[in-house]
Amino acid sequence: MAEKIKKTDAEWREHLTPEQYEVTRRGGTERAFTDRYYNAGGEGIYLCVCCGNKLFGSDTKYDSGTGWPSFWEPISEESVETATDASYGMIRTEVRCARCDAHLGHVFDDGPQPTGLRYCMNSAALKFDDEKDR
Repeated sequence: MAEKIKKTDAEWREHLTPEQYEVTRRGGTERAFTDRYYNAGGEGIYLCVCCGNKLFGSDTKYDSGTGWPSFWEPISEESVETATDASYGMIRTEVRCARCDAHLGHVFDDGPQPTGLRYCMNSAALKFDDEKDR
């Protein structure tokens, strides 16, 4: 993995929309069934909106019925990092971009095979690139 990207709060605010900032830098969550990619198709790669890190391939995206884009595995183990999230009175596993520490969403163990995982992501944290060779 490349060196970590560090920016000031002001630099992130300049680079991101208010919604992207709230989700990626403050750990917010979009409302279900309202975001850009939960129902999107097409072949390509989902990148981190903050730094362009390759996160998920469209070939691992599936309809989980939750209203958020869901994937059964990241592009590589080095693409994302996880941490315990005890907010909102529950224990969950948070998923962050390994390159810039952006909050992406959460991972659950109720996904399809072959991994059994559901990476439940926020569209505001993602950017879709239909050029698979990048």
